[in-house]
Amino acid sequence: MRVANSRDSAMARPPGSVLHLLLLSVALACSPAQGGISCYDDSGQPVDWFIVYKLPKPHHSSPTGGMRYMYQDGRTQGWVQGKSLMNSTEGAVGQTLQQLYSEAMRRREEETAYVLYNDEPPRNYSSSFKGHTKGVILLDSTQGFWMLHSTPHFPDLQTNYSWPRSALPNGQTFLCVTFPYSRFKEIGRQLLFTEPLVYEYQVEGNFAEDLPALLNASKGCHVEQEPWNSSVALTSLEGKEFISFAKFGLFGDDLYSGWLAEALASNLYVEFWHRSRGILPSNCSGPFRVYNVKSVAFQKPGPTFSTMVDHSKWCVALESDPGWACVGDMNRNLAEERRGGGTLCCRDPAIWKSFYSLVEEYADCKRAGGLPLKG
Repeated sequence: MRVANSRDSAMARPPGSVLHLLLLSVALACSPAQGGISCYDDSGQPVDWFIVYKLPKPHHSSPTGGMRYMYQDGRTQGWVQGKSLMNSTEGAVGQTLQQLYSEAMRRREEETAYVLYNDEPPRNYSSSFKGHTKGVILLDSTQGFWMLHSTPHFPDLQTNYSWPRSALPNGQTFLCVTFPYSRFKEIGRQLLFTEPLVYEYQVEGNFAEDLPALLNASKGCHVEQEPWNSSVALTSLEGKEFISFAKFGLFGDDLYSGWLAEALASNLYVEFWHRSRGILPSNCSGPFRVYNVKSVAFQKPGPTFSTMVDHSKWCVALESDPGWACVGDMNRNLAEERRGGGTLCCRDPAIWKSFYSLVEEYADCKRAGGLPLKG
């Protein structure tokens, strides 16, 4: 296991249009290989992708109140109550990451590779200069998963799987996608733009030869010349199309109003942590509008909560066509205009509806402090 400290140069390729990326992506109609590394659902079955929304801890709740979550994948067609708790290895996140905690797997340096990154890592120093990005990558020679999330101090590979106390109060999001081996070349290149703070990694042998960008990003490398942003189509193991958007700090603009809305040709609701400094107001100056979400409401009996207790980072198009939804790791504030980060987007009617339905109140552009109901 190693930690990055070098500053080698890396070449970036220019971002293409969304339509061009989708046309170039190769659909793979296959199922997860038996025993292959994969995202896992709440029942311990391999899945192509899942989304987990960890709920904020209610006031005066039981000790488990801050560990409940909502879950969805391609089979649920929307949000369902999570079957377990966030600190359990029987939940989707725990089931998936338990593959990483397996001693047998961690000894197989020539057969598996992993990268853990977090701007607020479990044990090492935090960074306000590296990318504001969090995630886990684990793969073997045929397939693996990329889990993007918003949780500080997680996961800690030096202990058994657990949930950090610091992450109990607030909402968090997780997007896990199972990808074929070849897609990790592009994922590695995207990390050169986001410049993650890598706190644990193992990229040895054939992985180091086949995936040089992933290795270089793990060592602390980043892009050193324009363009400062990159979008790439990524096709999951079962053929679902995603688009990764990644920006380097020198991009110098907000991910959402400065790039994403126009790239997706969509007006956006954006949910992010509102307790940071320099929050950017909703933006209606461009061809597409970007609105800050102020409160989230799950369908009853689910909870309603303010963005002040929600550390998740996601956005959803106002329009069902094209119907984009994205989960990532960036807030909308002045400091993060100058930091790396990104998001992973897809067009799926069920995913779009599940996130669009969560928006209860948002800040419009005419009244910075206004809280109009979505209607």
